Amino acid sequence: MRHILLATDGSESADRATEAAASLALAMGGRLSILTVEGSVTEDMKQFARVEGNIADAVEEFAGQILKRARDRAEKAGVPAVDTQVGWGDPAEVIIDKARREKTDMIVVGRRGQGRLAGLLLGSVSQKLVSLAPCIVVVVP
Repeated sequence: MRHILLATDGSESADRATEAAASLALAMGGRLSILTVEGSVTEDMKQFARVEGNIADAVEEFAGQILKRARDRAEKAGVPAVDTQVGWGDPAEVIIDKARREKTDMIVVGRRGQGRLAGLLLGSVSQKLVSLAPCIVVVVP
């Protein structure tokens, strides 16, 4: 396991996934990349837009904060070098595409906090990754 990809959305579950990914990267002596994917405008982003002046700047700032927080956690855990990137589009598709392009050995992602029925009807990013990813997927509760 030389390359671990952490996908984060800044949620509590994603924070736990960050801790797990950092531990795995350290234990395996692997490289850690962190990806956040923006695909839709959330209420938090709309609030940022009021401060930033426009939605594009707000989305960029919001994504930057998510990546900074995850990077800081990974570095605090002892991971020496962390790459970060923002993706755009459907989260599962962007994560899978990055994993393929970079020949990622493992994807670490948090589990979505929704009920089982909603997850079956709507599908979650973690469910799509487990089904379609080209590598090992670790889903952190």
